[in-house]
Amino acid sequence: MPYDDSPPPTRRARPLSVAAALAAVCLTAAGCGGGPEADGAGAASPRPGADAASSTAPTPTGKQPEPSGTASSSDSGSGSAKPLPKGPLTGRTVVIDPGHNPRNRDHTREINEKVDIGTGRKECDTTGTSTDDGYAEARFTLDVSHRLRTLLEAEGARVRLTHDADRPFGPCIDERARIGNEAKADAVVSVHADGSAVGNRGFHVILPAAVKGGGADTSKIVKSSADLGARIAGHFVRTTGSAPSNYIGGNTGLDTRNDLGGLNLSTVPKVFVECGNMRDPKDAALLTSASWRQKAAQGLADGITSYLKG
Repeated sequence: MPYDDSPPPTRRARPLSVAAALAAVCLTAAGCGGGPEADGAGAASPRPGADAASSTAPTPTGKQPEPSGTASSSDSGSGSAKPLPKGPLTGRTVVIDPGHNPRNRDHTREINEKVDIGTGRKECDTTGTSTDDGYAEARFTLDVSHRLRTLLEAEGARVRLTHDADRPFGPCIDERARIGNEAKADAVVSVHADGSAVGNRGFHVILPAAVKGGGADTSKIVKSSADLGARIAGHFVRTTGSAPSNYIGGNTGLDTRNDLGGLNLSTVPKVFVECGNMRDPKDAALLTSASWRQKAAQGLADGITSYLKG
């Protein structure tokens, strides 16, 4: 079926306190019912495929990636600079990490190569999931990321994407973390959609656990990342109308993990957001809706803005 990826108009973000964010999650969770494995991070050396990019890379459906925002000042490897408006996020840097890459499926050998995540080794990346009728997570994450970039830039933020379907595969999870670290980002959000069982519904935000080992040390970002995640969760409930996950996080919309390279290797505040479950028909109907994806982007933007202004 065709999917509408046209960008609805933007609106300005609204601040929300941490307490209000958590309250919003908990109040919603009372009546609610309803993994990003390889989307982290940054390596010490460049990953293969990073220099063989094409900004017109085809999506899994064979179509060119549909732009979902205006011309950008972001430096995601293919963006053109333009002056940013003055706003509440002027002087702030946000890195958006679109989960997976539409072309990963054509590079299974490369993405299966193990990389160091500080506490062990994991695959460079994965292909991601999809809805039953073939709408790929990698396409979803790029669309939401474009919308989110437009909203944040309207607030004055300098925005960078870890990729824009402009390379053959990846980045690997360690490189994704390195991009945020080297940008000295004030916040990093990795955008995903889950691939769980039918009946499992809702969103959840993944927070970094306290990890120290090898090249990983999250001690300085655990608290700030939890603050960022709580604010995103509260705004995501309010803006999208979606409930927190009924299968992960105990109906709080928050989950803490120590096995994701993108979080383990981050030295700046970072969270992963699973916007819904692509394998559940009811959640899939939301994720394939352009108007809902705009709401998802707005919820993320509102949470990020609240955190950065807090």
